[in-house]
Amino acid sequence: MTLKIIEHNSNEYAQMVDLRMQVLRIPLGLSFTKEDLAKEKNDILIAAFENNALMGCCVLTQRDEATLQLRQMAVAPQQQKTGIGTAILQFAEKVAAQKGYTVLMMHARNIALPFYEKCGYTKTGNAFIEVTIPHYKMEKKLQ
Repeated sequence: MTLKIIEHNSNEYAQMVDLRMQVLRIPLGLSFTKEDLAKEKNDILIAAFENNALMGCCVLTQRDEATLQLRQMAVAPQQQKTGIGTAILQFAEKVAAQKGYTVLMMHARNIALPFYEKCGYTKTGNAFIEVTIPHYKMEKKLQ
């Protein structure tokens, strides 16, 4: 598996948007607008590939000088529970730390809480609704 940062509006980015649609948006009856995707131009776009096939991805968005928000973490359904999500998360943490950030946070869906807790993230507050379903803010201090 190859983990790497990809370019906005590349062919790899198109694959990333498609995977995120299939895993995160379509099940909720949602889609992306052109404006949603244009906002990602300055984000850090991380993808995991195996033989040029996209296995998983995430987006890192700056929140302040110290904090990046991990967003849109998605792993292809047939690849879930194989360690790809953990590998993507560890790569994202490494990239964030190398760029000088000290905190990685996210808005995690209820279903993903055990995964993020296992990876060292802590809930910081009460549940809130985002994209029509409950989420929790979670964060981890980076080394």
